[in-house]
Amino acid sequence: MENKVLGLHHITAIANMAQRNYDFYTKTLGLRMVKKTVNFDDPGTYHFYYGDEKGNAGTILTFFPWEGIGKGRNGAGMATEIAYAVPAGSLDFWKARFGEHNVLTGEAVERFGEVYHPFLDPDGLSLSLVVPKTEDKRVGWATSEVSAAEATKGFHNTTLTLHELEPTAKVLTDLLGYEQVAQEGNRYRFATNSIDTANIIDILVDEHAKRGVNTAGTNHHIAFRVKDDADQMALRERILSAGLQITPQIDRDYFHSLYFREPGGVLFEIATENPGFDVDEPLTSLGSALKLPKQYESHRAEIEQVLPALKD
Repeated sequence: MENKVLGLHHITAIANMAQRNYDFYTKTLGLRMVKKTVNFDDPGTYHFYYGDEKGNAGTILTFFPWEGIGKGRNGAGMATEIAYAVPAGSLDFWKARFGEHNVLTGEAVERFGEVYHPFLDPDGLSLSLVVPKTEDKRVGWATSEVSAAEATKGFHNTTLTLHELEPTAKVLTDLLGYEQVAQEGNRYRFATNSIDTANIIDILVDEHAKRGVNTAGTNHHIAFRVKDDADQMALRERILSAGLQITPQIDRDYFHSLYFREPGGVLFEIATENPGFDVDEPLTSLGSALKLPKQYESHRAEIEQVLPALKD
């Protein structure tokens, strides 16, 4: 089987307040706002995209900030943690920065020979920083407060919490080209060798875990990356042939998407690299203006009235 999946494309989560979310990810964490647009199905809600300079696949964390939605709960059938790769020697910087900004942190934990440093965003989304065993050569987005020597480089891995291993493992290995590379207790690590970053999925098996509640502070879905439409549609046929239901291709303006729910309940997306985030604004000003899907452009005035104003 030719492997057409190139690791993670993006991860989408839910937040409670747009301004608080924007401040945390662009200021405290130092990510670039790559695109400021709206939810395709709810244009009165923002859709924020944070990443590196260009919004490269494997760096993009996106949010639906639904005002007042209330706190969710991590649980079975969800991606329950996101780990960012950071440069060697940067962890003291992040420890001090998180202290200055009152970021909730947890005790470091070792997994598969790597040390994870957990923290929570303002909505309680579970995140970690990790210095990978193999050097991650991506260059993070530098700001006036977070230099390239400390900046997050993009995703290292994400964790899925599930009641059982085999059905989801079969999707990862038989359909998406991953292989199981390690196990520690009830945590199983899968990786694809098609790319060397953002290429790891952990499955945490907990048969007693409660189902998650998918509101603020939880992940909505994870998206896998494919090069183009041809690879995406070939993969769609493979997924259909395995007996899974999958959507038709949906144009998300900056990539093309397919969605399917894997047997453990996690919503998976297959997203193309094309056309990219610079299709409607230049690289130098990515994320600076509100961009609307074309079907909503004629309603810009009404939408802008409803959306919370953002302050830099």
